[in-house]
Amino acid sequence: MAEAKDGCVKPSKGPIALEAPNQEPLTVTLGKEVSKMLARVGKPAPDFELAAFVDGGFKNVRLSDYKGKWIVICFYPGDFTFV
Repeated sequence: MAEAKDGCVKPSKGPIALEAPNQEPLTVTLGKEVSKMLARVGKPAPDFELAAFVDGGFKNVRLSDYKGKWIVICFYPGDFTFV
């Protein structure tokens, strides 16, 4: 695993396991050790945690913090990352 470097935000936790025991998470196994959750059209989005810029500063937020509210999630590479 890569060593954590100093930056403007702390690393986030990423996907969060489903809390309801009767729900099966949709997973894809990549190789032997890595398992990822997938988002599916028409289904509830998997809960995740990430760093966000809120009220003039960075903080970790969860998708579940906004349950029942309209949100826009925008993914893009950071400036000058050459992605």
